[in-house]
Amino acid sequence: MLLGFMASACVLTPPSSTVAQSPAAFIIEAEAGPLWQSRNTVQIPNDASGTRFSLVDLVGTGPQPTGRLYLTWNINARHGLRALVAPLSFTETGTLTEPANFAGERYQPNAPVAGTYKFNSWRLSYRYRLVDRERLTLFLGFTAKIRDAKVELQQDATSSKKTDVGFVPLLHSAAEWQLARRWAVHVDFDGLAGGPGRAFDVAVKLGYGFGNGWRVAGGYRTVEGGADVDSVYSFAWLHYAVGSITRRF
Repeated sequence: MLLGFMASACVLTPPSSTVAQSPAAFIIEAEAGPLWQSRNTVQIPNDASGTRFSLVDLVGTGPQPTGRLYLTWNINARHGLRALVAPLSFTETGTLTEPANFAGERYQPNAPVAGTYKFNSWRLSYRYRLVDRERLTLFLGFTAKIRDAKVELQQDATSSKKTDVGFVPLLHSAAEWQLARRWAVHVDFDGLAGGPGRAFDVAVKLGYGFGNGWRVAGGYRTVEGGADVDSVYSFAWLHYAVGSITRRF
């Protein structure tokens, strides 16, 4: 859907004789804000020996503190690389309403259970500046993502966990629409669906430029996805209220 919108924008946006200024060679953006989870369903293993349960019901919707850091290198006017460091981990305590078999152990209801959810994301994106006009910039590319995930339960002396470190290829697209001299809307997308799983990371932010390379922005980010394979069923939908500060060099 987002890729289709961007393609339509390329067609519908009228040509301009004035192009945008040359991009900054290096960009650093730090983003932070609270996270809420509306869905986080887990079954490990994904067969009759495992119980499907909701981490949202166990540990609550949040909020949880989060942060991420982007480092961008614009190699030239068209080609660029962007690295992302996005750690995410939290532990909360709740109770189960029914017995649950998880990762080889059995957990009882109506007694405290500590639940840990970790989903660190390390990414490297190649970005091609497809459209570079006075008020509109569009990027297309691809992202190589390394996920570092863990779900863990602990109840008294009983504990078990499932960890997963793996590579995920994603499509990348982004847009920047200059509303006024200092105001701009920024849209960012990494995602792909197919086979036993999917992953989507989408953000929309309104930014204000102070000059001298500084910009602040605020908006909404959502991350959704998971996997349905023999060893694990895990799907989560996370929502972020984000603020960021950017420095261009």
